[in-house]
Amino acid sequence: MKKKVLITILIIVLIVIGIFAYLFISDMQQEEKLQAEITEIEDLTNAENIDETAIKERLERTVTKGDYATVEQSYKSYIKDILENLTQISEILNSEKITNILTIENYQKDGKEFKETKNYINTTRANLEEYKTKHEEFFTDEKAMSYINDKGLDSYYVDLYKQDMIGDLEEQYNEVSLESSLNELIKILDDSEKVIDLLSQNQNDWKIEGDTIVFYSENVSNEYDKLTNEIKEE
Repeated sequence: MKKKVLITILIIVLIVIGIFAYLFISDMQQEEKLQAEITEIEDLTNAENIDETAIKERLERTVTKGDYATVEQSYKSYIKDILENLTQISEILNSEKITNILTIENYQKDGKEFKETKNYINTTRANLEEYKTKHEEFFTDEKAMSYINDKGLDSYYVDLYKQDMIGDLEEQYNEVSLESSLNELIKILDDSEKVIDLLSQNQNDWKIEGDTIVFYSENVSNEYDKLTNEIKEE
């Protein structure tokens, strides 16, 4: 009888050990999958030629299970929001509208009150300020952790997200800081607005002849030259 009991206990112990071994190996496999996926995303986003389709495919899929899947989805949601904000900034930076504000074509099209131009300047400037603020907030602990703090995960998974996936936010922000570029663009909008205001407030003192703006007032002409030259020097 005692021998049978010992055999039974031994079998149970082996089963328990096997279960723990399976769970441990499974966890290791899940974590390796997660790390490989994050590395692939980082490589794609840091590539010289960005493959937006490949990045989107990886951000939309989930390759892990259980708590690791929650970590993966939290991280990908965080990255998606950063990239969406960067896309909105990029659309403005690459737009020809900003460089066309002070052109003869725009003066002919929208002058002399420049309602559309003024609305574009105000809207674009407000959007840039908003996107700049969002970009800065993404690289704060509070914002980064907001994607995972309410998921009910054990501290191990939260730490995995924070330390292995998010990392040093200050260093990352310094690498992708857009503050100076956005501030320069906002200043160009501010200075362009001064020129447009000058023209709209002195509608009877200028006209377009061919591809040239001609002034009837020397004061308005001098102020126009001063403002446009300041923009060219920026």
